[in-house]
Amino acid sequence: MTELSINVNGQSQVVNVDPTTPVLWVLREHLGLTGTKYGCGKAICGSCTIHLNGTPIRACITPVAACTSGKITTIEGLSENNNHPVQKAWVEAQAPQCGYCQSGQIMQAVSLLKNNTNPTREEIKSYLSGNLCRCAAYMRIINAVEIASKIS
Repeated sequence: MTELSINVNGQSQVVNVDPTTPVLWVLREHLGLTGTKYGCGKAICGSCTIHLNGTPIRACITPVAACTSGKITTIEGLSENNNHPVQKAWVEAQAPQCGYCQSGQIMQAVSLLKNNTNPTREEIKSYLSGNLCRCAAYMRIINAVEIASKIS
């Protein structure tokens, strides 16, 4: 075990873990931030998407030691009152069905809109293509991103 300092949602956190522990488990088990989900454990489904220095990464395969010099943002860190434009658009579009993939989908969409404030439907599909939805709510998710692009 090693004492590591990480910045999560703007707060410095000290954790005593094996440096190779995936940051997903540090967030969920050590910090109680359960919005980031475990899906496949192989960086295929996108349920565990978080941001490291504003870039989406898969928390299930990223060792916590790789995050010590950066700023981690989780779904809980987007806004205090769930009023981030993408979160508001998700509600308006009624995007979630089972909801399991939604935090990863939202984090990926936030990154897209940060880099492209007016994406086409094809750009949205392409950018979110690495995030899988078990319920196939893709059309509602795409609609939510389109709504968010107008209110961002």
